[in-house]
Amino acid sequence: MSKNIIITGTSRGIGFELVKYFAKAGHNVLALSRNDIPIQTLKLNTVTAFSFDLSDEAAYRKVEAFINAEWQQVDILINNAGLLLNKPFPETSMQDFKRVYETNVFGVAELTRIVLPFMKKESHIVTISSMGGVQGSMKFPGLAAYSSSKAAVITLTELWAEEYKGTGISFNVFALGAVQTEMLEEAFPGYEAPTTAQEMAAYIFDFALTGNTYYNGKLLQVSNSTP
Repeated sequence: MSKNIIITGTSRGIGFELVKYFAKAGHNVLALSRNDIPIQTLKLNTVTAFSFDLSDEAAYRKVEAFINAEWQQVDILINNAGLLLNKPFPETSMQDFKRVYETNVFGVAELTRIVLPFMKKESHIVTISSMGGVQGSMKFPGLAAYSSSKAAVITLTELWAEEYKGTGISFNVFALGAVQTEMLEEAFPGYEAPTTAQEMAAYIFDFALTGNTYYNGKLLQVSNSTP
């Protein structure tokens, strides 16, 4: 049976691959990204894509209106969009922190808040975090804003699971290791990650559909490398 799936950060990398996996499996997808052209170009029958900026308050009303008009319910939300900033801490301004947190924390929280009323028992929210946000994991210079924001959504996931534990809705978070994406290449030119965006997307695709049977409020570390 086809499900209604919302995915953020779909213009490239893991999000782009996820849209293709869900569409191929016959599910309905709302693909949200500041740049909607890459998904529009695919011309997939079950996919709707429109431009969406996690820092734009009006954008959330557009998502809410779409769900009301077209779906009435959402089965899976994948909070995948992220902003990666690699900058020495002394040069990282308050504005830099705000920009990273607007996408990686405030945007994740607000979209989740907007979508939750449309979810029911067995719905699943999967948030993409980073190994850099895991307490006790190896840390890297230049990632103060990024890694701390990714730590925040790990705790948010645990809090959501507790607050909604009577509803049957599940919340889980992935701490990913390095994945070969355009975002990684921009922040760390020349670094070669051991995992491709397609490989990681395939794993997230399966987990989003079935992982809530066994997990709720859990952090899963998905990394075969130190970073």
